[in-house]
Amino acid sequence: MADSPYIFEIDESNYEQIVLRGSFQVPILVDFWASWCQPCQMLMPVLAKLADEYQGKFILAKVNTEEQQAIAQQFGIRNIPNVKLFRDGQPVDEFAGALPENEIRAFLDRHLPRESDGTVAQAQQLLMGGDAQGARALPEQAREQDPANPRLALMLAQTCAAAGDVDGAEQVLDTLPADEQDNPETKMLRGQLFFERIAQQGTPGADPAARVEQSPDDSDARYRLAAQQIVTNDIAGALDNLLLVMQKDRKYGDDAARLALLKVFDMLGDDPAVNRYRARMFALLH
Repeated sequence: MADSPYIFEIDESNYEQIVLRGSFQVPILVDFWASWCQPCQMLMPVLAKLADEYQGKFILAKVNTEEQQAIAQQFGIRNIPNVKLFRDGQPVDEFAGALPENEIRAFLDRHLPRESDGTVAQAQQLLMGGDAQGARALPEQAREQDPANPRLALMLAQTCAAAGDVDGAEQVLDTLPADEQDNPETKMLRGQLFFERIAQQGTPGADPAARVEQSPDDSDARYRLAAQQIVTNDIAGALDNLLLVMQKDRKYGDDAARLALLKVFDMLGDDPAVNRYRARMFALLH
């Protein structure tokens, strides 16, 4: 372990060079540990094995919290083992405890570059250019060589959605491992598919905006208009319309407007708009 070119003992003299500056070149996995910590002793050989196996795709930096208290305090380390992944000078993800090897691999694979990531970028360019079918073919082919890359699956689902294949997109998302299901991108896409399906279920050829203009109290038209607005990224307009349906017609679709609002809140995550609209929803409920 001591002779590995991919593992470094960190102190104040090399912390900035290896962890901060180094993370602009390659991901740095920082293991905060102590000699008295039994889970730390269990975790260390697993991390060392992976560092050597990944052959420089990441660097393992070990911080003895007993000897390097200033560094540990800087990151608020209270419980160990604590492992943080640094990119571009900042911690971007972490885990605590002696996780099994397969979970650590999954943690690393979410962040480490893979050859097939180039396909994701190519597909994104085609998608932005309006070629949904061409974009879809790239991740489909690449997944045959690298089926474990979740970024390929997510891109494939996005291209399916862009082509109007909601069922196909949902089936692809269902193949993602459990730890990827809570990924913000996954949750956002699932929400978009939920509203895409609602928009598709409307009366063929009927424009919900025109229906709302003709009949402002038509709850079904306003609900489907909100779904259409989510699909076209008019989030504020959609939230306002869902609140209006909830205010005027709570019974519509077995409280469909409130449930849709919760779905949007889940899609938006930490967006500041969530608190504002959640407060408005709460006011209507009470």
